[in-house]
Amino acid sequence: MFDSMSDILCVTNRLLCEEPFLERIERLARAKPGGIVLREKDLDQEEYKKLAEEVLCICKTYRVPCILHSFVKVAMELDCRAIHLPLPLLPQLDQSERAYFSVIGGSCHSREEARFAWQNGCTYITAGHVFDTDCKKGVPGRGTAFLREMCGCVSIPVYGIGGITPERMDEVYQAGAVGACVMSGAMKCTDAAEYLSEFCRFFTGI
Repeated sequence: MFDSMSDILCVTNRLLCEEPFLERIERLARAKPGGIVLREKDLDQEEYKKLAEEVLCICKTYRVPCILHSFVKVAMELDCRAIHLPLPLLPQLDQSERAYFSVIGGSCHSREEARFAWQNGCTYITAGHVFDTDCKKGVPGRGTAFLREMCGCVSIPVYGIGGITPERMDEVYQAGAVGACVMSGAMKCTDAAEYLSEFCRFFTGI
């Protein structure tokens, strides 16, 4: 889907960062992930737009795709043609908005949601949460059988999300996913380049 050597999408949560957020974004962009999804769900539209302008600039510098989240009008105003949407927002896209975006993602948690996203114009989906994760404490991961089912019910790329570590990437690929999304690790790792390279290393046996 993206012109990149990496199958990893980094999903942001600036509240997890122990350094200035834009410095973290630059470290990640320099490490060349498959894309950076600017999630930041606590911001209002104007706050999000201001942050998105800066993040898009960094991503452009390093030629890393930036996927904006939820705010369709902001993405169009900033000439960003990649958007990730909560499923209820998908049917609200009008024809011109749908035609504007070359990349539309959706977050899915069931077979029914996956098919809904596909039928409503998504070009990729995320499926989760696959493994146990601190982000969903007390809620068991759905497992690789769930991920395999999600990959089998749509004809668009599927990215696993939730508790995915480099050691688990082989399972993710074996289930049929094209890659994985990471958040906590991407926001907290000491060395972004080393962190992302580990995902490739464990799968290829380097």
